[in-house]
Amino acid sequence: MQRTFDSVLSAWADDPGAKPLLLRGARQVGKTYCVQTLGRRFRHFVEINFEETPEAGRFFDGALTARPLAAKLAAFAGRPVVPGETLLFLDEVQRTPRVLASLRYFREQMPGLRVVAAGSLLEFALEEIPSFGVGRVTSRFLYPMTFPEFLRALGEGALAEMVDEADFDHPIDAVFHERLVERYRTYLLVGGMPEAVAAYAASGDLLAASGVLDDLLQDFRDDFAKYRKRVPSQRLDETFRSVAAQTGGRFACATVSAETKSTAILAALFLLEKAGLVYRAKESSASGVPLGAQADDRRFKALLCDTGLCQRLLGLRLGDELLRSPADLVNKGPLAELAAGLALVAAQDSRSRPELFYWQRASRAANAEVDYVVAAGSRILPVEVKAGTRGSMQSLRLFLKEKGLPFGVRLSLENFGRLPDVRILPLYAAHRLSDLCDESPRAAIRPGLAKPHTFRNHTAPSKFPAPAPVPNGSNRSTTRPTPRP
Repeated sequence: MQRTFDSVLSAWADDPGAKPLLLRGARQVGKTYCVQTLGRRFRHFVEINFEETPEAGRFFDGALTARPLAAKLAAFAGRPVVPGETLLFLDEVQRTPRVLASLRYFREQMPGLRVVAAGSLLEFALEEIPSFGVGRVTSRFLYPMTFPEFLRALGEGALAEMVDEADFDHPIDAVFHERLVERYRTYLLVGGMPEAVAAYAASGDLLAASGVLDDLLQDFRDDFAKYRKRVPSQRLDETFRSVAAQTGGRFACATVSAETKSTAILAALFLLEKAGLVYRAKESSASGVPLGAQADDRRFKALLCDTGLCQRLLGLRLGDELLRSPADLVNKGPLAELAAGLALVAAQDSRSRPELFYWQRASRAANAEVDYVVAAGSRILPVEVKAGTRGSMQSLRLFLKEKGLPFGVRLSLENFGRLPDVRILPLYAAHRLSDLCDESPRAAIRPGLAKPHTFRNHTAPSKFPAPAPVPNGSNRSTTRPTPRP
């Protein structure tokens, strides 16, 4: 399946000064698959998985000198590790934290070698190495599949192209808009976890995708046992479930458990966030950029990393949902707000951790809340999420008046359009928010919401030779011969 993240990895590989890459993200979001796809561009691809072959970790017990390490790894994999010709992939490195410490030496001693490290619980391994290579290692963050990626996986890339080409003055034809809304309905049920998307794309069976999601949830719970030295696994599980239940509202520790101290629940939430399973949207006064400067860390919403996983945790009954109209499905609770937030997360610059913010004003006269506030260039954009095709925008207009802003954005099931003070963006096009609304001369996009890469615009030639076609892929060495979705 095509991932827009492929162009991010290609740009890294083509950079003459590329540093060793640390690939970060939640379990099962497709990190290994993306690196294996990149590996096809190289003459040699060497993958060492430290869960499948833990004995390889012994190479890192002694000195971390790059060339001897490269020679040992080459002998272990049976393929050469040559700067400029080899992509070296070190997977599941949380099993051997000293692998992370070695990355800086690959940068210093073999600068032409492309090295990628990844792992399911990478963030926790990083804590064990306070300084593993500041300035000598770079990071990229990967998230579940977006709606355009979902369309391409279903063979409907033409619809994704229509979304990319439309704007507020050039909406999508009504026939195709209706089809996109229907596909978006399916996407909310399946979610963006690659294995679930692959199962649905192969069979068109929502039950098959749901089974995959249930298995993934069990995998995550099994992982919780690995955190037990920090937080009891039961507390992690109840916090994880409560995040799904509290979607759309400010996170309340008392809702998780009345008997457990809030500090203990926040500790569990912090671990879930580090694992990439939960994102936080912090409350901000939104008086200027950066938005984080006015954020209150004590007041936040918590978002589960995937709509499909969220609905499975909430006990989704497919039979009931399939009888609903697309608008009814999105109207179910705060699902639209979650989906919009996840689209904004995935559209951010992959070099930094995602950040989300919202605005709220509580007063005796009236309460007001704007679902998200984002930065597009130097401009602040208030974003209201409407599950259907109509609804008042009192909070949005109040925010515009207080901050003296020219317009805000409404995300809904409507087609592209504009009002004097509101830009209307379909929920299925939430990833385009920043590039459509940044009206600065140079359209500078801040890290808060970077314009996503597209395959059609990535034409830079590779500096590495393409692998010669060899039957059965015998020119590639890997300890995992079959790429995971």
